Amino acid sequence: MTKDSRPIVIVDADVIVAQSILNDSNHNKALHASNTLKEIKARIVYSATAILEAVTVIQKKRSSVLAYNVANLLTKDRVEVAQVDDDILANAMAYFNPTTSKKNTLFDCVIMAVANKYNTDIIFSFDKFYTKQGFRLVSEF
Repeated sequence: MTKDSRPIVIVDADVIVAQSILNDSNHNKALHASNTLKEIKARIVYSATAILEAVTVIQKKRSSVLAYNVANLLTKDRVEVAQVDDDILANAMAYFNPTTSKKNTLFDCVIMAVANKYNTDIIFSFDKFYTKQGFRLVSEF
């Protein structure tokens, strides 16, 4: 939580994809949760890597035009983007495990490192991997 008591929420790529693709299985859940976060005035932070990962997935699944539009929207000044520096990457490596599932990538570990940097345990994702690491998903918040 911030000093002004607004919850800080770190957004994972799967949510960006779900919000952007109408027939994604989590589309409606993502929109509903986004509206709830807006109502409570949560501070929303996107990792630069989550944006890159999501835009790549959208481009492969749908189109370059949609991917461009999403990237353009998420790189505007009003969106808070956490940059991935040496400290974030080093923290992410502490979570990265070579014996974990192929689905749990270094991108996911960066999300957790960003959450640590912002002193929050709330991640907006549909990936249960985060709860196994001690974080809370927005759906549990």
